[in-house]
Amino acid sequence: MIEKILLASSGPGNTETMFKALLEIPMIQRAQVTVLKVIPPQNSAGKMDSQLADSEQQLAETVARLGIEDSKVNPMLLEGEPKDMVCKVADETDANLIIMGSRGLGGLKAIFKNSVSQYVFQLSSKPMLLVKDDLYSIRPIKRVLVALDKSDMARESLRVAIDLTRDIKDSELVFVHTLSNLRSSIDEAINANPETDPVLAPAIAEAKRYRINYRCLAPEGKPGQRICALADELNVNLLILGSPDRRPSIAKGLPDIDRLLGGSLSDYVRINAPCPVLLTRIAAN
Repeated sequence: MIEKILLASSGPGNTETMFKALLEIPMIQRAQVTVLKVIPPQNSAGKMDSQLADSEQQLAETVARLGIEDSKVNPMLLEGEPKDMVCKVADETDANLIIMGSRGLGGLKAIFKNSVSQYVFQLSSKPMLLVKDDLYSIRPIKRVLVALDKSDMARESLRVAIDLTRDIKDSELVFVHTLSNLRSSIDEAINANPETDPVLAPAIAEAKRYRINYRCLAPEGKPGQRICALADELNVNLLILGSPDRRPSIAKGLPDIDRLLGGSLSDYVRINAPCPVLLTRIAAN
């Protein structure tokens, strides 16, 4: 259940538009929302005072544009490095979901350009909704693609997808289990008739339980490429994918460079998806 949301404010744009689309969902309407604006450190007190006054006004305007009930919103203005403050506030508020903009950078480019979303994706254990600015149009959430496999993270993705869509009229869930290659007659049969896929069976049962429209797909190919291609072909409004806790087990305070370079499925999808991506997580013990 999404009960506490952290929205990292970056001004008018797709992230705000996406949040407004989410506000059409009853579960999101009930959530407490922290709207965070971060002021980078300033060289002088005079600059800081000027920036503080401007930022307070911008934060107030953001909250007004979002239209959140006063009792459910907590505007927060902090000074510091944005990437550090987002992680800190997410932990302090026990957020169930971080919503923030993304430039869709990956690998070394993300490192050199100091990508805030990449840093938070790497070091926070919280679920994240990443929204690229100006690269696609935000539409009401009706069709949601859920990437599934046998993992606990995929089961969490299914749970979130059901929670989000069960109260949306005429919503549709697209369940996708990518087959790396058709190695057997069983795989070929599943590819031809995805409703027979045992991996998708629990998702089908849940969709039927809540009377949510659904379709099943079991395409062959590389998972990241096929998932992004299907999201584009089907005009999906939101893509939900399980993502592991990205923090390295040995040194929690340092980025995992191997994963930072973009070799994982969740890295590929967050960079290349043609729609907003919600990365669900189950933190490692």
